[in-house]
Amino acid sequence: MKTVTQRRQAARAVLEGQACIHPASVHDPLSARIAEELGFELGMFAGSTASLAILGAPDHILITLSEFAQQARRITRAGSIPLVVDADHGYGNALNVQRTVEELEVAGIAAMSIEDTELPRPFGAPDARLISIEEGVGKMRAAVAARVDPSLCIFARTGAMSVTSKEDCIARIRAYNDTGTDGLFLTGVTTREELDAAAGAAKLPLILGTLSPAISDRDYLASRGVRIALQGHAPSQAAAQATHATLKALREGTAPSALAGLPEKGAMARWTREAPYSEAMKRFLG
Repeated sequence: MKTVTQRRQAARAVLEGQACIHPASVHDPLSARIAEELGFELGMFAGSTASLAILGAPDHILITLSEFAQQARRITRAGSIPLVVDADHGYGNALNVQRTVEELEVAGIAAMSIEDTELPRPFGAPDARLISIEEGVGKMRAAVAARVDPSLCIFARTGAMSVTSKEDCIARIRAYNDTGTDGLFLTGVTTREELDAAAGAAKLPLILGTLSPAISDRDYLASRGVRIALQGHAPSQAAAQATHATLKALREGTAPSALAGLPEKGAMARWTREAPYSEAMKRFLG
């Protein structure tokens, strides 16, 4: 097992490198262990997958900070993969952001993003809205000030490219460049023109939350300073579909021995760390 500091240093190494990597979307300890076994450099725990895993609810900011931090802690204690988390808006104003950083840092995460979306969506607002640049700067600075371990990475996140305009996105990038954060997390960037403009204004490594076919080439992304590019959260959806298919088959009379899609022999033993538990039982339980 790597220490928390080692994991945070590994995340920083990704930011300081020259390549663009795709993190593994994880939602619980088992998915994190599978991602680690497959060699993913980072795990990504998003607000949307947290809502699914904790509440079985859509991504409407219905979970609490405590629930989110507890699930993040369950993931980080299960293995050594550095965990990046989407802390949404920090669950409130700049002071809430500081509390969010405190809780998630203690939970052992390697990196986190704070966004400037106005969340939860206010009454009467048909579309997503952003807080002012001034408030966004305050939130990012508050997040950095709350950090105890300097190796913890904090990303300033904005969806301005798709919510407001390219010009507003560039203005926010320039403002967030100097807040002390370690990277800029952008969503809604779909064209090379948009990414080129964002990269031209950015002084920090970029993290992309959305990928379109036009900007999916990793060499191109790397050349624009993108160090982390998400690929969505298909694993949690696939897990839900597999559960549905298995339960449906059983309900319709399929014998357990005839079920399709089950793990290969030995996989569950690896993922649940059966061997070290067995060794501990021999050593400590006689």
